[in-house]
Parts: sequence; C-alpha cells; structure tokens
Amino acid sequence: MTQEYHDQPLPAAALDQIFREARTYNGWLDKPVSDEQVHAIYELMKMGPTSANMQPARIVWAKSDEAKQALADRCSEKNAPKILAAPVTAIIGYDIDFHEELPWLFPHTDAKSWFEGDEEGRKQGAFRNSSLQGAYFIIAARALGLDTGPMSGFDNAAVDKHFFVDQPRVRSNFICSVGYGDPTSIFERSPRPEFDKFNRVI
Repeated sequence: MTQEYHDQPLPAAALDQIFREARTYNGWLDKPVSDEQVHAIYELMKMGPTSANMQPARIVWAKSDEAKQALADRCSEKNAPKILAAPVTAIIGYDIDFHEELPWLFPHTDAKSWFEGDEEGRKQGAFRNSSLQGAYFIIAARALGLDTGPMSGFDNAAVDKHFFVDQPRVRSNFICSVGYGDPTSIFERSPRPEFDKFNRVI
C-alpha cells in the first residue's frame, strides 16, 4: 500500500470546504440525505484514531419524522425546530463497556484487561474518545459535501432512556444535524484567535 498521500497537503479548496469556509448551520434546505450518505459518513469517521482503537461511539440517526419528533421533544425549545427541519440528526453516544469489544478491535494484546474493574476510567476514556469521533463525524460530513449543526441543549437522561433503551450502558454525548445548510441561518463568523494567543512552542 502506497504512502504517497502523505507527501502533499490537501488542495486549498478542500481545506476551505472542511475548515475555513465551513460553518455550523441553524437551518436547513429541503433536500434529503440518503442512507448511502449516512453510511459514507460513518465509513470515514471510523478511520480516525481512538485510544487502543476502542471505537466507543454509538450513533443513532434520527431520520424518520417520528424519531426526529421524539428527539425534538427531549431538546431545548431553541434546538427543537432545528432538529425537525434537518434531514437527519445523529445522536452521538458512548459505550461505557467499550472494552468488551477490544479483543477484536485491538487484537495485538489483552487490552480488555486494562479497563476491567475501572468503570470510572472507562467513562472518562469513552467520553473523550467519543468526542474525538464526533469531531471526525463533522469533518467526514463536510468532506462529503454536507453541512453540520452540532448541538448540546438536550436532556441527556431522557434521550438515553428513549434512544438507547436496548443499550443501557450507552450515554449520549452530543447531537449533530446533517444536511444542506440554509445560508440565511448562520451568523457572522465568530473570532478565531491568532496562534500566539493560546499556543506556545517550547
């Protein structure tokens, strides 16, 4: 397998699409997101690195009218209409017992034993790494020509009880709408700091 793709940065247009020109959308055009696009997002995001390849993210894609309404009912008054208008909103959760999957996800060593008997450590690791996977989710969607609207502002316990009822060890992290953003729904871009503001090279 060639490693030549490491040699050059992505074209400026790709960097604009993923980062510099991409925005968080609050409204959506009436244009669907297909199941194929949903699968394509996951196929990209899963390739991002996680500790010991733990892959703790568990995602429910609220796409039907019923699922979107159920999610909206458990969200803040401000976020509910965004969810109802979006083609699909993903609930990005994390599995506290992710270590049960490590024998096949990280077969190089007995990684499962690292986490057994340490639920608090698993919670921290699962939350941190599912947050990473959530960031990969956003980048993947943008790379595929879609827009995103990540949100908190929902009742985590109520969402978990409804959407992860068959996975009682899964907890919701954040939610993210996906679709084709309505350009009238965004604000002026907020400031971004210069390098020296929050960075040191030592």
